[in-house]
Amino acid sequence: MVEEEEKKKLRGLAKIVSKEIEPLNSYDKFKERYKDTEVKVLLNLKDGKEAVLIVIDKGTIYVEGIENNPKANIKKKNAGWDGLLEAKFQVFVDILTGGDISVASVVKKILFRQIKIRGIKSVLILLELFSI
Repeated sequence: MVEEEEKKKLRGLAKIVSKEIEPLNSYDKFKERYKDTEVKVLLNLKDGKEAVLIVIDKGTIYVEGIENNPKANIKKKNAGWDGLLEAKFQVFVDILTGGDISVASVVKKILFRQIKIRGIKSVLILLELFSI
């Protein structure tokens, strides 16, 4: 579990994402389903100053904030992500609020280059979490 001191450092999108998904830690269904899963997904704001690393570690989920400037901070070898979802702020808001999360809408956003995805398998786990 992330220490209370680290949680205080979360700002902006990291704080919003944390409030949205960390309550999953209290659901037995979530713990059981992801008990063998270790995955890190990076959410990067194209028009923001920070990225969010969502970590699922054997049934526990937590969030870390990472500055996305310089770009080296969010490279796979530095941040250690398995999947990347990159978009502008409004697209993330649509996804986080669950208003626009269907596979068809995500594919449409990819085709119109509103979303950039790397490590699709890991990102699909993330999209599944937002629909719980």
